[in-house]
Amino acid sequence: MMFAFTATSFRRRPESSKSNIPQSGQNQNSVSPSENYLFGWIPACAGMTAFCGLRRVLIFVLFTLSACGNKEPPTYQEQGYVFGTLVEVSVYGEDEARARKAVTQVMQEFQRLHDLLHAWKPSALSDLNAAFARGESREVTPELAAMLKDAAQLSAQSDGLFNPAIGGLVRLWGFHADEYKAVLPDEKQLAALVAAKPQMSDITLSHPSTSSGQAEPSPSSGGGELVRSSNKAVLLDLGGYAKGYALDRAAELLKRQGIRNALVNIGGNVLALGSHGERAWRIGIQHPRKPGPIATLELHDGEAIGTSGDYQRYFEFGGKRYCHLIDPRNGRPVQGVQAVTILTHGAHAGVLSDAGSKPLFISGSAGWRNAAQKMNLAEALLIDNDGTVHLTAAMQKRLEFTDSATIRKVEP
Repeated sequence: MMFAFTATSFRRRPESSKSNIPQSGQNQNSVSPSENYLFGWIPACAGMTAFCGLRRVLIFVLFTLSACGNKEPPTYQEQGYVFGTLVEVSVYGEDEARARKAVTQVMQEFQRLHDLLHAWKPSALSDLNAAFARGESREVTPELAAMLKDAAQLSAQSDGLFNPAIGGLVRLWGFHADEYKAVLPDEKQLAALVAAKPQMSDITLSHPSTSSGQAEPSPSSGGGELVRSSNKAVLLDLGGYAKGYALDRAAELLKRQGIRNALVNIGGNVLALGSHGERAWRIGIQHPRKPGPIATLELHDGEAIGTSGDYQRYFEFGGKRYCHLIDPRNGRPVQGVQAVTILTHGAHAGVLSDAGSKPLFISGSAGWRNAAQKMNLAEALLIDNDGTVHLTAAMQKRLEFTDSATIRKVEP
């Protein structure tokens, strides 16, 4: 079991009139609760993998305090461990019992999705992958069928750069394990997988039909769909989709229970509901090579932010860094990019904040703007291997950089 609730807190904010944002390079643990910010922080572990030892944080959540004295409404926070990472849900302005009930439901939903979508331990997804390998079809629930259709659409939109079908490559590089080692894959196996070209368009879905001799949908499926792959090399890994889907589900559940102001943080993918009192929720974007945020911004109602980085899951071999973000075109970890951050809006902001960053990361500094346009992302940034921040004009307007010396290149 990879999920366990940790300590919860229900507290009023101390009085403060300051609003200074911690400077770049400042360790998050050096800010005490008595200062003007309280940090909610998440380790940079994207996808369903092992807990990475708090190597670095991906997103800081900065709760700006106002000079409201004891009248400041409480913020209820609860942390857990799921999807191979820490998750945190913060609810503002509700009494403890109401907030606790809502957050508990969200945490239970996260566990359900984790159990459903695990890529290499027993799950509905691993069962489906086993069926693909045997050349068989498998009936899945309507929910999983809808996920696959959505992921396929996003993959097509990205020209295949977002590709959940390349789980075999992720596994070959050693990232389908609770602990991964600094070992390069066999070149012949790598070449064979690349040549097989597994992609989401290899997957077809159809409704079971008694007239064609297929079995009736099982009662537990609720009338699902049959899924089949024409390519036995397809191995689904929804690690780049699941956290975003979970964000959207959390927002739905919180709204259903009348929670208007909340922040949900899953391993650095963050979605905001409402505000934190009179202020917007304020977060920081982790510097990929230093402790602390490289920039901060306000996250408004219904917005989500997601970051992909080479410092999340990686190993070093021969003085070279190999991260978990694989280019499906050559089957190798992406080089030359430290991080990509995107800001998303709308009904499926969570999913897009997760899946949308991958095509930009894989495209690199030469092609990220074109990839952003294909994914309809107006607010995005990429940090290249030299530390230069490439960003859109819309993203530039949203950010406050913690170090004025940060080299920035605004690209139309």
